[in-house]
Amino acid sequence: MHISANNPALRSWISIDSDSEFPIQNLPFGIFETAHLGKRAGVRIGDFVLDLSQMAEFGYFNDLGFAVSDFSEAYLNALMRHGKLAVRALRNRISELLASDNTSFRLNESQHVALLPVASVEMCLPVQIGDYTDFYSSKEHATNVGIMFRDPANALLPNWLWIPVGYHGRASSVIASGHPVVRPKGQIKPDDNAAPIFAPSRQIDFELEMGFITFDGKPLGQSISTAEAEDFIFGLCLFNDWSARDIQKWEYVPLGPFLAKNFASSMSCWIVTLDALQPFACPTPEQEPEVLSYLQFDGNKSYDIHLEVAIEAPACPEQVVSKSNFKYMYWNMSQQLAHHTVNGCNVRCGDLMGSGTISGPTPDSYGSMLELAWKGTKPIQMPDGSERRFIQDHDTVIMRGYCEQSGLKIGFGEVRSLLLPAN
Repeated sequence: MHISANNPALRSWISIDSDSEFPIQNLPFGIFETAHLGKRAGVRIGDFVLDLSQMAEFGYFNDLGFAVSDFSEAYLNALMRHGKLAVRALRNRISELLASDNTSFRLNESQHVALLPVASVEMCLPVQIGDYTDFYSSKEHATNVGIMFRDPANALLPNWLWIPVGYHGRASSVIASGHPVVRPKGQIKPDDNAAPIFAPSRQIDFELEMGFITFDGKPLGQSISTAEAEDFIFGLCLFNDWSARDIQKWEYVPLGPFLAKNFASSMSCWIVTLDALQPFACPTPEQEPEVLSYLQFDGNKSYDIHLEVAIEAPACPEQVVSKSNFKYMYWNMSQQLAHHTVNGCNVRCGDLMGSGTISGPTPDSYGSMLELAWKGTKPIQMPDGSERRFIQDHDTVIMRGYCEQSGLKIGFGEVRSLLLPAN
């Protein structure tokens, strides 16, 4: 099915700033509510949210196979269960209704109640997440961590160049942008030569990631190939996979992170469809040694997404501390999903896959404070004269991302999280 919604020549009858991240070619999906309306599905267009529940009641989607109730749920899962082609047809239809040459919706002003100013709505967690998997797919990040904590001459573990390393995370603590994070407590070992202590973490860090959300996959026992993988990906979000580095250092041997990671992971509220990102597909970095057959792929499977991280402190302007790009990832999403399912593991509608920390080749493109401040030896300078080795109480971490090509910008908004003191 042709993706007519991606036509770069399209213009909307809705007024949209020329530098907006939400032109008619984007149309990301989310869940919102207002003081008078319960949670429901919406699409972002400029500075407005299109109420899909209202549009369904008006009959605009009657021939697309959706039920009106699919758009009035508290999560996008009901809509997503119709699959890739149905969601593509829905986005194409929304694009038609918002295009400048439309007459049916544009001229029916009584139906414009379905267009709500974004400032009047509250955004919610968009997806009911059944399972969450986090990968470790940035070669630069893995190398930096290996240099800091292991033998610099052998920074990457022997398996890293062969498999997209991942672990099973905690879905219950994935939260929406704007939800505060409480500093976690756990066992830490400030003195390597002494017994551990129980205390609030002293090394709270962000991890700059992208997340992708899946449609229903194949039945248990079957696998998804790299050629099929993108048919099972609904879209992407910004993702801050918080980390307590001192808790992690003590607990991660032998089974990996636990309390250091499961206290919170923050995601942006708008899901940009993989369809909308197709114009920004780009080559994956060269992979050497040659990957095994089930991880081989054809075409451009990476995406050119500009990313940045800023820290904002009370009474202090925000300081951008990192500028990176999703295209730096050594393992792409198709490989991640193929590896995840090659043993017959079944993925389900609404599953979340974290990319792993996204670090680039230069110090200003690293995706964590651990790297940016290089284990605390190179503190980040803030505008008020203070320094940051890790995230302090009452700091807000802000992540933003967008694609840009020939003057067209497709954005994700932001994921913004305030760190509160430990309880």
